[in-house]
Amino acid sequence: MPYATTNDHTRIYYTIKGSGAPLLMIMGQGLDHSAWGSLLEEYAQHFRVIAYDHRGTGKSDKPEFPPYSTRGFASDAVAVLDAASVERAHVFGISMGGRIAQWLAIDYAQRVAAMVLACTTPGNAHGIARPKWVDILFATGNRRKLKDLMVSPEWAATNQEFEALWREQTENPPPTHTQKLHYLASQGHNCWDELQLIRAPTLLIHGSDDVVNVPENSNLLQQGIKGSKKIIIPSGKHFFFFEHRQQTKTALLDFLTAHKITV
Repeated sequence: MPYATTNDHTRIYYTIKGSGAPLLMIMGQGLDHSAWGSLLEEYAQHFRVIAYDHRGTGKSDKPEFPPYSTRGFASDAVAVLDAASVERAHVFGISMGGRIAQWLAIDYAQRVAAMVLACTTPGNAHGIARPKWVDILFATGNRRKLKDLMVSPEWAATNQEFEALWREQTENPPPTHTQKLHYLASQGHNCWDELQLIRAPTLLIHGSDDVVNVPENSNLLQQGIKGSKKIIIPSGKHFFFFEHRQQTKTALLDFLTAHKITV
């Protein structure tokens, strides 16, 4: 199995599918690369897709120390790019993965060609907070109750793939200590003052009905990231990229293919 090794000697599992311009896909809090499901294969029809398991999830190591952070996760992502011999990639980050992508574009600007930030925020210090009851669900890690915040129940009931994906993540969660470390890392994210340093072309996509990361946060990111573009998906919840799959894919392809990767 392919592993990248980070500066603190943590092993990060990754996988590569497809060919063409590299696309690094960064999953959200407490989830490993398998949570992308068939989206990996779908995007691999257009890109050389690189996906990985965050430290603390999946097949990657699960250290208790040092404390996890979104900035540290960005360093892990660079280790994956290095192991895959990719100098420059497009980036697609969702939720906490979008927070990680922000640091990736700030601290490792030369590695990011263009990026898509989905259902994410600039951090709690300057972002618009989610409802308290949602925060409690995340803190307790009740994934069964969280599902209705990700996609509409009606759509989930008719989509076997998503039901299977969510069941797998629910029945095989990361260890308790890494769930907590992921939560603290995501909650502690704050690169508000550094957003102005992002030079990578950036597309912001958000669901209009997202209560996990409320859509007004995309306005704040757009203010902070010079030249960024924004799309709101009507009726989209937190995982709109599953439920509104074609609309998301079209927006992503149109944006990234307009920004060729040059070395």
